[in-house]
Amino acid sequence: SRERVFYLFIHSRAMGAVFSSCGCGDGLSALLGGGAKRRQTGKGVVDAAPDGVVEAQFQRPRAGSWTSPLPKAQLQRLASPGGADFEWCEEAFSLDAQPAGGSTPAAAKASIAADPDARGRRVAEASFASPGDPRAHFLTEQLFASPGALPKAASSTDRQLRELRNTATHEMLKKLPKHLVEATGPDGQALRRRLLNGATVVFFTAGYPGKRFIFERAREMGVKSVIIEHPDSWARALVDEGVIAKFIPIDMSQDAAIVFQQTLDAIRALANDPLTREADGVVTFCELSVPVVARLTEILQLPGHSPLSVDKARDKHWTRAEMKKAGLPSPKNSLIKCEADLQAVASEVGFPAVLKPISGAASLGVKKVTGWEDLQTSYREVITELNSLVVSSGSLVKNDGSGTGVDANKVMDCTILMEQYLDGSEVDVDVVMSDGDWRYAAVTDNGPTLEPYFNETWAVCPSVLPSASQKILKDLAIATLKCLGFQDGIFHVELKLTTHGPQLIEVNARMGGGQVHETNLRVWGIDLVEETLFCGVGIPCRPYIPSREPPGGAVAYCDINATRSGTLQSLDFLKPLNGKEGIVWAKPYIQAGTKVVGPQDGLPTWLAEIVVQKSNAQEALDYLFELQNSLDPPIV
Repeated sequence: SRERVFYLFIHSRAMGAVFSSCGCGDGLSALLGGGAKRRQTGKGVVDAAPDGVVEAQFQRPRAGSWTSPLPKAQLQRLASPGGADFEWCEEAFSLDAQPAGGSTPAAAKASIAADPDARGRRVAEASFASPGDPRAHFLTEQLFASPGALPKAASSTDRQLRELRNTATHEMLKKLPKHLVEATGPDGQALRRRLLNGATVVFFTAGYPGKRFIFERAREMGVKSVIIEHPDSWARALVDEGVIAKFIPIDMSQDAAIVFQQTLDAIRALANDPLTREADGVVTFCELSVPVVARLTEILQLPGHSPLSVDKARDKHWTRAEMKKAGLPSPKNSLIKCEADLQAVASEVGFPAVLKPISGAASLGVKKVTGWEDLQTSYREVITELNSLVVSSGSLVKNDGSGTGVDANKVMDCTILMEQYLDGSEVDVDVVMSDGDWRYAAVTDNGPTLEPYFNETWAVCPSVLPSASQKILKDLAIATLKCLGFQDGIFHVELKLTTHGPQLIEVNARMGGGQVHETNLRVWGIDLVEETLFCGVGIPCRPYIPSREPPGGAVAYCDINATRSGTLQSLDFLKPLNGKEGIVWAKPYIQAGTKVVGPQDGLPTWLAEIVVQKSNAQEALDYLFELQNSLDPPIV
């Protein structure tokens, strides 16, 4: 049956920061013909292609012939926030049939599988082969047992000896003085954007439909985007819409080794495609695809993360071990492989503690324990939950006894990590690294999570913590990235400032999902999509902020959690937000009629998100709380 999802967007004039130019680097202004044109986007001013450029410096060799077939690509990204516009955007979709509007069938399934950033879901969704097939297919393997059957990572020594392929972008970089390419300021950024223009970039998996803005931004920057995804992906339509150059369908329900080899062959074949020519880089914005892309770039000799570093970051126990070796603070932790290990592990770690599946299966099985009896009960509960799951109809769901689906425990590692509970304030640090050092690190405060399941509540950027506290958190984030061996890239690092100092929660070796991109762009004027694309093709990253103060003031956002179990009757509880100043958007995660779970019965369901923008962090946070407290979702 057809189901409908309603997206409610509320816009306000929350932007308008204009960044001043500041000449930088002798010779750069001359190269750009006295400066770059600038255009207003509603999210600050963005450098357009500069006039008067010495074209010989930017002549892209072996350039593909693709250009958008439309006079203007069909971009759907939110425009500059208008005067408190209020509208219902209705999108119909079917979980197992043809969606409305001519989109591809089962559009969201495969992409969401590679993307835990999709919100409002209590189980991880994926596309799989026929029910009952016991093989570890690509997406299940990456969700539960990464890196699985992917190629072995090169050693650190072999990695240091490798030479990068001489791509078209690399040839252009060699023609320019290094100090100009690495210059900070608006002219330096304009130069790097000009170098990116015309590059062919492969995106392995597209993510959920909410990440469409990534491909629209790439198109605006002149990138020839190639998406490799499951044949049913929503992203396939982006070709006809003039947003991407090519869509390559690969069946993600095949064995991991087959998917990887077909992807590798497809990327190599681009060199003979006159539309694209050879790939300048391969990137992803999806967590489960990070180990794959790292191995693709290593084999193809393209810029990218070391697979060894990625594997260390995705395995929380391995991360802790590397940090301990480097002399960095790390909570006590140990592995529980079976119930017989509980006593020894409890004695080593102590209480309170947190249980986490080592496989990192989204939020499943993460729980706080406060004592021995609680540990025994919770461990059995977690293992029972993991063993009761099956892969059926594209989702990880409870076994209903029907005999359909694949037992999840056949493809996932049920080893549990028990680690010391960390008190204190949680933060996110979004980091841009280039040439082995950090070039940008912004701290976002997170509100207290809903325990024992650690559901997120609210966030605000810039941080309201004292500058000294922010510094030690940023220092730990950067030191952790370096100890794991990362050199370049965009990272979303989660930490806590405990009573005993800063502690790491986890490292995500890609741009954060959810509101992360919007927050950094609105507050600091830093486009993490742009910086990801630079890294992906080997262009240095030197993000520029014109002053110490955030040009865009502050952004705060919250996830509205269900306060009790029942059925959400309607979305009308969001309507009073219409017309209120400072609201960027209010957007439900679920539809009316959905059954939801409150904290008394399990992991709470996310109902909606609210994003606001004000002149400073405390004002934004206070306003967010005022709005949040005014809402009463009708759950019966």
